[in-house]
Amino acid sequence: MSEVIYATGELKRARYAVATVFCVHGAVTGSFATRVPWIQDHAGVSAGQLGLALAFPAIGASVAMPLAGSISHRFGARTALRGLLALWTLALTLPSLAPNLLTLCAALFVYGATAGMSDVAMNALGVEVETRLDKSIMSGLHGMWSAGALIGSAGGTLAAHLGADARLHHVLAAAVLTVTGFAACQWVLDLRPTEDEEPPPRFALPPKSALLIGAVGFCAVFAEGASLDWSAVYLRDVLDTSAGLAAACTTGFTLTMAVARIAGDRVVDRFGAVRTVRISGVGAAVGALMVVVAPNPAVAMAGFGLLGLGIAVVVPLAFAAAGRSGPNPSLAIAGVATITYTSGLVAPSAIGTIAEATSLVVSFGLVTVLACGLAVFAGVLRAGDRKRTAVPEQVSPAAADPARKP
Repeated sequence: MSEVIYATGELKRARYAVATVFCVHGAVTGSFATRVPWIQDHAGVSAGQLGLALAFPAIGASVAMPLAGSISHRFGARTALRGLLALWTLALTLPSLAPNLLTLCAALFVYGATAGMSDVAMNALGVEVETRLDKSIMSGLHGMWSAGALIGSAGGTLAAHLGADARLHHVLAAAVLTVTGFAACQWVLDLRPTEDEEPPPRFALPPKSALLIGAVGFCAVFAEGASLDWSAVYLRDVLDTSAGLAAACTTGFTLTMAVARIAGDRVVDRFGAVRTVRISGVGAAVGALMVVVAPNPAVAMAGFGLLGLGIAVVVPLAFAAAGRSGPNPSLAIAGVATITYTSGLVAPSAIGTIAEATSLVVSFGLVTVLACGLAVFAGVLRAGDRKRTAVPEQVSPAAADPARKP
């Protein structure tokens, strides 16, 4: 009995440690995003050149994410995550050092590559902890990422308001986040392959199951990217609101997603992954439709809030389903992550292109259709519904053999 209690305590510490890692990862993103105007001025690039440079994080992530599985196999999950997370936090310093377009693109490629690899590693560990605890935690972990992004954004906003040099700001932020992440990784599960386990390939196409799961994630991330980048513009241009009210709509959407993710695990535990996404998809579709037909700002803001509520838990559940969809969780998670990163990259430009050819209202008609897809194709996330395991299977090697050190 004492061994089981010890193992349960170890898993709880691992859960809090992974949650801290997610928060650190999000804080890097928030810290960078708020200083993009400073970075643009420092590098001396135009708006079009900046748009080109900002495509390189997704390119870097897509290229590097398949490597995360082989790195974890070679060094073990704990060491791999510690190293990859440190590379990501330290990569925060690179974009602000870039003096021109070429170096900025290179810096953002490295920034994206380290982001993607650490993303895969931390999600794989999160799925493993969730499985061993036999309770949903992935939505809450992604909620911690959102909370970290808000913290990083707040710090960046303060630094920008004070007129601080982004190079100094990012060096200090990177130092704090690197130390925090390094300390948190001490308590994550130290998963290692068995002696007869074959190493995963460095580069391989994701399995078919990951492509289907990724398609659901694509719909959710497209709606998220469209709402984050275009909700304020929608209220200003379509409904003729003030700049302040338009900005408040975007903030409200972000907060709705963060709160829904943090609270989402209880809903998933009660209803299961498939039913939760079906209900969420219906809610998201209704919210997007409210935006399309909104006669006034209040209805549109309520629609964006409902849309955020509906899509909040989809991506965490997509990662959870990918991690349980086959014998190689890291490869499947990398495949889903690549698809969702791509969706986040194309969504803002796709909305703008459609809006220029027709209108923003038509653009969000597409978001409504994709939100309906969440409800229709939620069944592919069935692997995300956890299987009940016996308590003795949760005992770690250290607990089973007290003489063995973790």
